[in-house]
Amino acid sequence: MKKIPQITIAFWIMKICATTLGETGGDLLSMTMRVGYAISSLLFIGLFVITLTTQLLSKKYHPFLYWSVILSTSIAGTTMSDYMDRTLGLGYAKGSLLLCTLLLAIFIVWRFSKASFSVNKITTVKVEFLFWTAILFSNTLGTALGDFLADDSHLGFGGGVLLISGLLALIVCAAFFTRISKTLLFWMAFVLTRPFGATMGDLLTKSHAQGGLGFGTIGSSLILAAILVVFILITSRPEISHASGVQAGLLKQNWRMFTRRFRLTTGFDEK
Repeated sequence: MKKIPQITIAFWIMKICATTLGETGGDLLSMTMRVGYAISSLLFIGLFVITLTTQLLSKKYHPFLYWSVILSTSIAGTTMSDYMDRTLGLGYAKGSLLLCTLLLAIFIVWRFSKASFSVNKITTVKVEFLFWTAILFSNTLGTALGDFLADDSHLGFGGGVLLISGLLALIVCAAFFTRISKTLLFWMAFVLTRPFGATMGDLLTKSHAQGGLGFGTIGSSLILAAILVVFILITSRPEISHASGVQAGLLKQNWRMFTRRFRLTTGFDEK
């Protein structure tokens, strides 16, 4: 039962696009349209429940359905985080700490269920439910963490994007040049792409006076939605999907050979 897409470069582009759209889309309803964080959160949680239920009942991977669930977790995570941090007054630091604790608790439950953390081994409804729950809380955490980096740390939107980009680059290097678990690195990258999307979304939507690019929530959301749909259509074509999988396999094989030779040449592989 394969219900997860191939983990390729296209996947990460779509993930970042979806999380950024989640930020701009959440702000569009809660702030631009003045619906408010509480009502927006209830609406988007309802959307998440609907898309998640449909995903759990499906028997195979459906591109638009899968990315709809990803998007619903991103949008719901945005408004839920804003409600906790701003309406309830927890603040970005306390909100991030609380959400980080909840996410850790989910992974502990997942661990005690004796199921693998690998996304390639999600074969039961129970494990898939834990997977999506972890994503929902990681996206909520990402919004709080992104806002913390942009505001409380005084890095600004651009500074936050650069910092998280650097961390993601380190994860990529670790994947190619170290023996750190690829599953661990996947989840680290998966979690970090959310605050990247949060800060990128704010960078796109905020005014020039606020340190943003001034595209607004409507314009940014439309552009990001169009990009995401185009990528879904392209990658969902059978021949493209197969080719991406083959290319990803060849890339991994070539990098393994390169890193092996690098270690042997430099003596890095010696104990």
